[in-house]
Amino acid sequence: MKTTKLFAIVAAAVVLAVSSSKLIAADAAKETTLSGNMVCAKCVLHETKECQNVLQVQQDGKTVNYYLAKNDASDNFHDQICGTKGEKVTATGAVSEKDGKEVLTATKIEPVK
Repeated sequence: MKTTKLFAIVAAAVVLAVSSSKLIAADAAKETTLSGNMVCAKCVLHETKECQNVLQVQQDGKTVNYYLAKNDASDNFHDQICGTKGEKVTATGAVSEKDGKEVLTATKIEPVK
């Protein structure tokens, strides 16, 4: 009898923990829209060995760099900014943090008109 109760309590705790982690992950993956200047991390910022899009956003008087994850949305826009001073854009996607850097997994990038 005690074993059954203990098993039920442990099972309930596991279900609660899994549900909570899924809710936290869902919040982290919410899409956000950011506007700023898109530049190449290699050619303009000289921060990476390979070309990578970086969205520079002004927040609280500081420039925050959002490194774009490599995907179709990011790759399709790179030719427009590589080797230039950049382009003003609005990007939509999920923001996360990796190795102390802000990473934007963009679903849409549009030039600001």
